[in-house]
Parts: sequence; C-alpha cells; structure tokens
Amino acid sequence: MNAKVLVADDEEKMTRIVASYLENAGFTAFVARDGLEALRLFGENRPDCVVLDISMPGMDGLEVARRIRRDSPVPIIFLSALAEESDRIVGLELGADDYVTKPFSPRELVSRVRAVLRRAPPATSETESGATLNRGALSLDFRRREVRIDGEPKPLTAVQFDILALLAREPGRVFPRAAILEEASGSDFEGYERTIDAHIKNIRKALGDDPEEPRFIGTVRGVGYRFIEQKP
Repeated sequence: MNAKVLVADDEEKMTRIVASYLENAGFTAFVARDGLEALRLFGENRPDCVVLDISMPGMDGLEVARRIRRDSPVPIIFLSALAEESDRIVGLELGADDYVTKPFSPRELVSRVRAVLRRAPPATSETESGATLNRGALSLDFRRREVRIDGEPKPLTAVQFDILALLAREPGRVFPRAAILEEASGSDFEGYERTIDAHIKNIRKALGDDPEEPRFIGTVRGVGYRFIEQKP
C-alpha cells in the first residue's frame, strides 16, 4: 500500500519506532514533534492518513485536527494516554476516524492505519450499476466517495461516508448503534456505541441536517438511527 502517513508525537523514540513499522509495511512516513510542525508537514506533503498525539507542546492534537478538518477529510487517528470515554468522544466529534490508547503495539497501529485507508462500502447491485446512490436531493458517489446535496459537495470522513451509506441503502430501516458500529466501521475499529452518536452529529453538521427537524437522518430514541424516506 503506497500511501503517505504523517505521525505527530513529541515522544521521539516512539515516533521513530512507529515510522519504522509503517515504512516496513510499505507506507511513506513523515514525523512531526509538535503541532505546528505537523501542520507544516501536512501542507507540504498532503498525507493519506494522519496519526496525532493529543498531548503535544505548543499546539495539541485536537487543535491540529480542527485545522486539518477545515479543508480536508483525510483519515485521522488519535493517540493518547487518556482512556476516558469522554476524551474519545471529543476526538471523534472533531472528525477523527479512530482512537488508539497508549501504550500500544506499533503493529496494531499499522493495522489501524490500513483499516481506515481501505474502508469502502460493500458492493451492492445498486452501487455496481452506476456507482451512485440517489436519495432525493442527496447523492452518494461510491467511486469518488463523495456526497452531494442538490449538486453541492459535502465533505465527510471515510467513517462518516460509510455510516451514511449504510443508512441510505435502506431508508426507513432502524439501525441500532451497535449494528452501525459493527457494519459500517468493521471489526478493526475499536469504540463504544456512543461514538456513533458523535459520528452522526458530524454527519448532520456536514449535511446541514437539523436533528430537531431532520431531513435525512432520524433518531429513534433508545435504539439508534434511520435514514428518512425521501419524497419523489
């Protein structure tokens, strides 16, 4: 897999080991020691995946992610010694695709990087024919992994695209949070059911969908979510 990965962490020994594992796995690795350097390297190299430590000097990983998300849906994996679920939720609400808690195995991190890069919707007859799924004003282009509403592009991360695609394939069907986590994210993704709420919040924000009067994604309280059937 000839992809570029940016790793940002102030622990020099750890980043050196992680970069070595990534390069042995066929990736090109760039290493940053702080948030400002991470943003500079991101702009210069436009990596295919970003691995960010949350606690870095000068500018933390959360702020780096905020700035990256302003113009890029690149997959982001957070690293942190913080194990609280609330910390995971904050990262996911910023648009992260995965979260790895320290200490971790470099081999596991390489597996997570592969996972976020290879995620793609399962083939269906509907997507095979034209690679596009239309639901009212909303259109999902599976070849380009793009979402448009009335022709206007709406940036989503890889995980967000997969979740929206899962719901949109079966309008009206109620998907429990656990099912969304399993079917859209896959077994490589480690998370809690509440992380789905964070992803749905971000999807709605990207689509301009009001949760109080939803146009596309409805909440089924105590259960999960469904894609609202669109009028012809």
